[in-house]
Amino acid sequence: MTILTNVQEELEKDIKKLVGELKSDEQLTEILKRKLTKKEFKYYKMKLEKVEEAEIKTELHADDERFEEIKKQTILKLNQEKLKKELIS
Repeated sequence: MTILTNVQEELEKDIKKLVGELKSDEQLTEILKRKLTKKEFKYYKMKLEKVEEAEIKTELHADDERFEEIKKQTILKLNQEKLKKELIS
């Protein structure tokens, strides 16, 4: 299992209101893998790796509309209180 780097950094940008310290990148990766759908996790992982949107769309087999939906859904999930509580140590 590859541990994603900069997970904390990226989550801090994507989560609107964060109270407390985020867990380690390793723990965060595990939580995200459990809580997001496969496509959402793959999208977020590629986003962290700074992959271009066009390549992410190809990898996810998503057209523009579907890609935007995955993106929006992922950010919405990250901002749910229940998930935010889990991400904080």
